[in-house]
Amino acid sequence: MRPLIGITTYVEPASWGVWHRLPTTLVPHAYVEAVTLAGGRAVLLPPDDADTDVLRRMDGLVLGGGADVDPARYGASPQPLTDTRPQRDAAELPLARAALATDLPVLGVCRGMQVLAVAAGGRLEQHLPDVVGHDKHRPAPGVYGSQQAVFESGSRIAELMGADREINCYHHQGVADAGALSVTGWAADGVVEALEDPGRPFVLGVQWHPEVSRDRRLFGALVSAASA
Repeated sequence: MRPLIGITTYVEPASWGVWHRLPTTLVPHAYVEAVTLAGGRAVLLPPDDADTDVLRRMDGLVLGGGADVDPARYGASPQPLTDTRPQRDAAELPLARAALATDLPVLGVCRGMQVLAVAAGGRLEQHLPDVVGHDKHRPAPGVYGSQQAVFESGSRIAELMGADREINCYHHQGVADAGALSVTGWAADGVVEALEDPGRPFVLGVQWHPEVSRDRRLFGALVSAASA
């Protein structure tokens, strides 16, 4: 049986057919396809804050991208451009903490990396252009930015990426403090691009979007760890 990989999802107004702006549980299909191509079986996890019992049935977890984490979750007040989804925070932070506590293989993507950081006791920068002085990490609505990353020698992400340093990003927030996790990747402007926990079997967060290119290096490593 293929390893079961849970993917956290959005609840957003969506339109199709005769339905218009219907509250919908969804996720970009790129996540599902990336897991499938890597040899896993994707299982979509809608926001549910009642418990984390579903993880007992999962072999791995993908914390997907999306809106900003509520600053209250890391002891800050929201800034004008912060756009939150409290329902997702209430569901995903417990899942992240439970995954860390049980050594469940986990990959955090964009928002998902930030969720991992907050779950590990860290905090976020709420609007990167105010910090780095440019908007190259999210150049325009729906347009991915292109960055060249630097990875820590000997880290898991350095091993997985090899000589490839180009990443595609779409975010206006970033990690200011990784908490108990280790920072292992940076953009040229110092923005954190990768987090890991070298003391656990597989805990990796990336600020970019490897699902868009169906990156079998990262999703393959997650599925391999989940198979073990």
